[in-house]
Amino acid sequence: MTVPEVPPWGALFPAGVEAEMAVGHHSLADAWKARVVKAPDAPALRYFDGAMSAREADSASDALAAAFEARGTRRGDRVGVYLQNIPQYAMVLLALWKLGATALGLNPMYRRHELRRLIDDAGAVGLVCADADVQETLGTLGGSTVRWLISTSALDYQSRDDPRVFATTDRPAPAPDGDLVALIREFAGARPTPVALTHDDVALLTYTSGTTGPPKGAMNTHGNVLNVVTTYRAWTGLADGDVVLALAPLFHITGSVVNAAISLLTNTTLVLADRFRPDVVLDAFAEHRVTFTIGSITAYNALCGLPRAEREHFASVKALYSGGAPIPPATVERFQSRFGVYLHNGYGMTETTSAVIAVPPGRRAPVHQPSGTLSIGVPLPNITARVVDVQGRPVASGEQGELELSGPQVVPGYWGNPEATEHTMPRGRLRTGDGAIIDEQGWVYLVDRLKDQINVSGYKVWPREVEDVLYEHPSVHEAAVVGHPDDYRGETVVAYVSLKSGRSATAEELIAFSRERLAAYKCPRLVHLVADLPKTQTGKIRRAELRQTPPTGSNPSATGPTPSAKD
Repeated sequence: MTVPEVPPWGALFPAGVEAEMAVGHHSLADAWKARVVKAPDAPALRYFDGAMSAREADSASDALAAAFEARGTRRGDRVGVYLQNIPQYAMVLLALWKLGATALGLNPMYRRHELRRLIDDAGAVGLVCADADVQETLGTLGGSTVRWLISTSALDYQSRDDPRVFATTDRPAPAPDGDLVALIREFAGARPTPVALTHDDVALLTYTSGTTGPPKGAMNTHGNVLNVVTTYRAWTGLADGDVVLALAPLFHITGSVVNAAISLLTNTTLVLADRFRPDVVLDAFAEHRVTFTIGSITAYNALCGLPRAEREHFASVKALYSGGAPIPPATVERFQSRFGVYLHNGYGMTETTSAVIAVPPGRRAPVHQPSGTLSIGVPLPNITARVVDVQGRPVASGEQGELELSGPQVVPGYWGNPEATEHTMPRGRLRTGDGAIIDEQGWVYLVDRLKDQINVSGYKVWPREVEDVLYEHPSVHEAAVVGHPDDYRGETVVAYVSLKSGRSATAEELIAFSRERLAAYKCPRLVHLVADLPKTQTGKIRRAELRQTPPTGSNPSATGPTPSAKD
């Protein structure tokens, strides 16, 4: 027997976590079945004042799978899930996995051509949507591959009818092919035809945000998801009885895997609260005694911005993780100082089926002194990480290059796009496009997206370093730095900043603040004070959109880009 080589970062692994970990199940459906057998009456889902045991969720998803099958859905078919974070989302996932079908995650903010583009690319045969979206969705789907449309209401599976969430309790007419809850009642006791799935079957078709070109559908297989669930569960120490809050949207890879799948496939409770509303989510932390979640730094900033938020709201938390973008060190310090909880960095991509690098629980991420960047953690078990140069050759520890990842968490490719697959994943090695440094201990520092690097008079400027300095200012809520063309310097460093509620700062003040802390060529020459920064639905700031905004004047007023409804 060959003993696996322990990577240099193995010394930082939590107790009991090995460099290589076996998955133990053939499919997600098998893993779910094992969970139900282990603790059938344990709570699996909570939604405001509603609760559902594992046994009840199993029966409901069996019935739903039978209803899908009766409409001609078979193994390998793609079915769109066009919902917010409600219990029905989890039940649809389970039903599709039992059929061997693929869940196509669709952003509920998408409308018309945005939605149709993904439907057509995936060749979806069915779609589950909110009842309020039925009429518009029917018009969008005309002439598409979709053969059936089922709707559901966010009012179901709870009785509190929180007015902050539900503007009305009126229910629109259901979709032509039925209401989801009514179908579960109609097919009660039925089960789908058994299928023998493998790790290679596609469980999720998750589209990239399209920030570097047209969205591409990453084929997240059962094996991919099982590997992330297995390694991340061990990493975070999730145990029987823990409570996982679905903070990230479930249509996104982080939400579907590290919020939903990790909870559904373990003896823990998944808490859902519809779309993200800071005040509602804050109450959910306290009411349901949440122990773990992962979400964007934008979500944590929003929670921190609530005046009534207190340490007691987070009293039950064992670990909080943030993904999507590196957390500025100042933000971590402020959150811990106020709530007594340390925010752990995590890193993953749609193509890695979410989390593959993370800060070990109980450890504080170090700061890379030359750049001031907070580490995103160390590689998790089963993943191989290295930094390479432009020719794809590994660089020495501490040197900068492109982060490259390989392992069973990395998808086999993009749906119907072998050219993009070969370009992004040559020989199965994912070229992330992220500029990174790995030190001798194995800590990974995400310097920035390579395409975001700014060239000022021949000097390289990484936006992350400038943003982290701006975050140190007590009035700054969010910041994004981009390069704009400059005839003299090549590019000019431009900052877009939103301020905290009730705080003030001028563009001149922020520029002076930066000059005290950065080399002159790194300092923003223009600062735009904006009401909000444009973001994807998952909270990532859209730098590409900011780069397309013409810089006007040296001291722009508090106007400018607003949140985008795209992605």
